[in-house]
Amino acid sequence: MRVTVYAGSASGDSPAFAEAVGRFVEELAADGAGFAYGGGSTGLMGVVADRALAAGAEVIGVIPRELVDAEVAHPGLTELRVVDTMHERKRQLAELGDAIVAVPGGVGTLEELFEVWAALVLGHHSKPLLLLDVDGYWAPLVEVAARMARHGFLRPAERHSLVPVSGAAGFTAAVRDWTPPPPRWAPAPGATPAGTRQEVRA
Repeated sequence: MRVTVYAGSASGDSPAFAEAVGRFVEELAADGAGFAYGGGSTGLMGVVADRALAAGAEVIGVIPRELVDAEVAHPGLTELRVVDTMHERKRQLAELGDAIVAVPGGVGTLEELFEVWAALVLGHHSKPLLLLDVDGYWAPLVEVAARMARHGFLRPAERHSLVPVSGAAGFTAAVRDWTPPPPRWAPAPGATPAGTRQEVRA
């Protein structure tokens, strides 16, 4: 399995974030997972890359050319893809992973997460979508999803398609038990939208 990780270029205000993300990545790597992420060497992005590489995992980074210097592109990855636009970065990251997880991050992490969540709801892909919830970081977002559902803006299955987990064991169990929500608008028969891959590899 290859896991796409959405992570921020900052580390946050507590060492608990880096500790939890590093442990999560190491445990998945020990089970044979590879990783795709945003290509930077700073913040939690750097933690993802460094800990995965140290564990012997494949790590593919995807970074826009304009951010190579700002986010300090990681020099030691298995593969670094430098792309022209943020849109292309998001497309490739969504395509590369068999499952997708957001770890604590900021606006960029939310943008990536919401785009791929909307695509899931619309039936453009069926990949597991998870949140690594460190010290309740994602609890407000889970509550927002519940509020959306209460007010009729999300169907129950769509609300529960954003799955919080506390670590690698929970991630593995959630991927194993994953059932995507019924799409609101299914693609035409036989069509596979660009930037997605339907299967989840064991």
